Amino acid sequence: MLNKIPSLIKPTIQTKFRVDFDWWKSQDRNWRNSLLSFLCEEHQKKYAGLTDDVQVDIVSSDTGAVKQGDGILYSLANHCARQPGFLSTDAPLVDTLFKVFVTNDNKPLSSEELSKIVGKPAETILKTIGGFNVYKGIRPAS
Repeated sequence: MLNKIPSLIKPTIQTKFRVDFDWWKSQDRNWRNSLLSFLCEEHQKKYAGLTDDVQVDIVSSDTGAVKQGDGILYSLANHCARQPGFLSTDAPLVDTLFKVFVTNDNKPLSSEELSKIVGKPAETILKTIGGFNVYKGIRPAS
């Protein structure tokens, strides 16, 4: 089996991006701390001091099937992201982009689409997330 080699094709403002949570977890030893910082006050208290992954039952609204999922990610996407002020123009751009992906179920978005949501130029967004460095796991969607 061949290892997947990252593409050397330079992304454009039409290139779709998403959060690669597997990459993020494997590359950032503090990924859980980052997630915790994005939680609302209620959920920060709930998950404070926990060192292990918290698994919760997640019920599919389409099929009714139940599966296990990360409790912090689930709380972030299904409660905290819906709170007023979750997306802030004062936050660092990478944090804001990460939050956008969390609020839209990690649907791939281009720099142009992200620009319309966060109010920053598409070129600035592309320069931030379209280079060799990967921030918060935001990478081109495959």
